[in-house]
Amino acid sequence: MAHTTGTTDVAIVGGGPGGLTLARLLTMRGTRVTVYERDAGPAARTQGGTLDLHADTGQRALRAAGLTRAFRRHARPEGEDMLLLDRTGTVLHRDDTPDDSPALRPEIDRADLRDLLLDSLPPGTVAWGRTLRTATPTGRDGDGGGWQLEFADGGRAEHRVVIGADGANSRLRPLLTPAVPQHLGVNTVEGAVPDIDRVRPDLAAAVGRGSYWVMGEGRSFVAQRCSDGSVRIGLSFHGPADRAADWLTTCGIPFESPDGARAALLPLFADWTPECRALIEACPGPFTPRALTALPVGLRWPHRPGLTLLGDAAHLMPPVGHGANAAMRDALELATALDATPGSSDAALRAYEEEMFARTAGVAAESARILEMITSPEGGRRVAAFFRGEGD
Repeated sequence: MAHTTGTTDVAIVGGGPGGLTLARLLTMRGTRVTVYERDAGPAARTQGGTLDLHADTGQRALRAAGLTRAFRRHARPEGEDMLLLDRTGTVLHRDDTPDDSPALRPEIDRADLRDLLLDSLPPGTVAWGRTLRTATPTGRDGDGGGWQLEFADGGRAEHRVVIGADGANSRLRPLLTPAVPQHLGVNTVEGAVPDIDRVRPDLAAAVGRGSYWVMGEGRSFVAQRCSDGSVRIGLSFHGPADRAADWLTTCGIPFESPDGARAALLPLFADWTPECRALIEACPGPFTPRALTALPVGLRWPHRPGLTLLGDAAHLMPPVGHGANAAMRDALELATALDATPGSSDAALRAYEEEMFARTAGVAAESARILEMITSPEGGRRVAAFFRGEGD
């Protein structure tokens, strides 16, 4: 594959927030980039709920990408509203976002974020329907890198630099480290209530503009407003990791049947605030089960020329608000490193990895601490104190 003088031929495997942010930042600098995404197209699947983008990470990366104005069109500062209850309905904490909020952590739907990033890329940057099978070093590049990628459809491509942004089950991670994600003792079930303002205005009012969070021993419930008029719900079940690892297959909930799953979930919240049960009842399905996993805190790997990871592929952490932000900050730091050493992509990857290892170790440790707090027997009280700034 020919290389244009002064550019780096980069492959990004994975089209999530981190991978697309990196693609935008690199194409702005004139770098040739191809994003390989396994989805068949931008509308192949739903993107999930919302993200709160932090001023010093996600928003910082979007600012460098020239996308602040586009972000503000979709961002919802009012999404920072939060009501925290115990299972009886007693209010533990409440945050109401003032109209003049500085929007330090506004919410944005994952779908809106993906769309604005995709719209910012040159046509043809994303190769859809390309599931990576293998990556093999070619050893033909003078900088020590060079990789051949082979895809499930039999296609092949060669690139000087390959970035794994392919998430928790990264196909590239095993080329750098044997570490694999471990179960965290938490399983979740996700669903959504579409068009809630029309179909259940009473529940829309209960959820409010942001998040409605109910905590009890061994489980929790969250409902979150989305910009498409829906409310996404998440039911979390906590337990020791050695018993929770197979909960999704032993709990007896027929996830393949929305009606059957709903009927099985309702008794698990029989003595909880009525709004929890009503939101479950109002969810038409599907109910999607997920096991929460994470990589070891502080994971590092020996440098390998022409290959590195970002986001969940590099430092999968508990989903408490830091993951996507860390991935987008990874993208910014990696793009900056490549820009600073145009003559040596390998030096750039080494510099990026050292910065990323140091930065994300603390974020992952904080995420693990927050998850422990949430899932503890006194989780509601501890989380309320945390939001009041009283520490843990």
